[in-house]
Amino acid sequence: MKKSPAEEASGLTAFGLFQREKRSLFGEILDWMLTPLLLLWPLSLALTWWVAQGIAGKPFDRALEYDLQAITQFVAVKQGKVQLNLTGQTRDFLRADDADLVYYQVRGFKGEHVSGEADFPSPPDNTEPEAGKVLLRTDAIRGDEVRVAYTWMRHEADPEHLLLVQVAETLSKRSTLATEIIKGVMVPQFVILPLAVLLVWLALVRGIRPLNDLEQRIRARKPDDLSPLDESFVPEEVAPRLKASLSTQKRFLADAAHQLKTPLAGLRMQADMAQRETRPEEVHRSLQQIARSSVRATHTVNQLLALARAETTGRTLPTATIDLARIVTEVVEDSVTRAMDKHIDLGYDGPQTVPPECLMDGNPTLLSELVRNLVDNAINYTPSGGVVTARVLVDPFSGVQILQVEDTGMGIPENERELVLQPFYRALGTNVDGSGLGLAIVHEIAQQHGADLKMEDAHPGRHPPGLRVGVRFNNPNRPSTE
Repeated sequence: MKKSPAEEASGLTAFGLFQREKRSLFGEILDWMLTPLLLLWPLSLALTWWVAQGIAGKPFDRALEYDLQAITQFVAVKQGKVQLNLTGQTRDFLRADDADLVYYQVRGFKGEHVSGEADFPSPPDNTEPEAGKVLLRTDAIRGDEVRVAYTWMRHEADPEHLLLVQVAETLSKRSTLATEIIKGVMVPQFVILPLAVLLVWLALVRGIRPLNDLEQRIRARKPDDLSPLDESFVPEEVAPRLKASLSTQKRFLADAAHQLKTPLAGLRMQADMAQRETRPEEVHRSLQQIARSSVRATHTVNQLLALARAETTGRTLPTATIDLARIVTEVVEDSVTRAMDKHIDLGYDGPQTVPPECLMDGNPTLLSELVRNLVDNAINYTPSGGVVTARVLVDPFSGVQILQVEDTGMGIPENERELVLQPFYRALGTNVDGSGLGLAIVHEIAQQHGADLKMEDAHPGRHPPGLRVGVRFNNPNRPSTE
């Protein structure tokens, strides 16, 4: 049963907020939009808290500086002694705050305690005394965190030395104001965030709807219906790829029909000639032509099926532990008779089995098809008396495996080596019957297994140079040895 986009977007993962058994475009976009949004939200709250602390502290810092300036007005020096002559009203003002405690201290010219709290902490050692400059710091008095304003004073009684005046206040009012600011910011965010998530979800549902409609239209079409889709329902971003896909499919069918048309027409023509002939030798010759045409048609059909299997179902076929050397030797053994008929020396060079630590995962059917097409091509394009060699190279340290099939034929010009990987393309100048599908099949199967395909001259400088086709399995998925 088909899941809705909302159902597809359920579940948590380590890398995204949503998990689906099968990844969808809707889910991918939703992940990349909502994951940053929800991850940045806690960071936003933390930054809000930090900013609120700074905003809440500024007015109280100014008030603390004002209290400090007020206290300095009552500092006097009489008969060489520093005094703080606070009035009762001033003392009551300093102690009038019910939320916070206020502490003060005055120190004399030599740092002696004059008035206020004797246990008031000293300024930091790295602070350079400067008369008239008000400084702020955060400190602790009797286990309570406080904000301190302090300054040094110069008095005419002893101009060479400075007096120290300090005022401190606990942080209750600051924390209360910061909390109120944060509440004022956070509460709207708790409302806005779910609304933003809902709007993102609705926007994605609306934006992805044309693709869902296109999917339903494609699913509803019959397999043989290749009529154009109504482009008014196709999103602009998808239309070019959809046109290219349909064009490729039509071209493939047209080419396939053309390739089958030639041997089938030959069969019909030879059958008509055999029916009209009365001489036994001519009938026999027509039957031989019919046999050759039927073999060619069978070979073309088999290769078309192999290419279709590699292109459409290669990713869904089951995999197994693969011994590449064993597959190659089996294909070579099956091809010996055909090579002997053409007087070609067919051989294998490599280990009989791959070391256990170098085994890889793959589809045995497709890999056998890959090797068979390479060997068949080499036999087809190698003249009588030539040599064809299939080779397996294994690096026991990295596990990399290389399959090589080389021959002593005419080879493929460098400017055509990319073209021969396309279906139905055949190199010019050859008089060998073929469908032009062999290397296209090899290329497709190699891609299915994450392998690289390379073609080069087998014998550079010679004529003919021959051809060496190599398939390098760069990162084989080794089965677990645990």
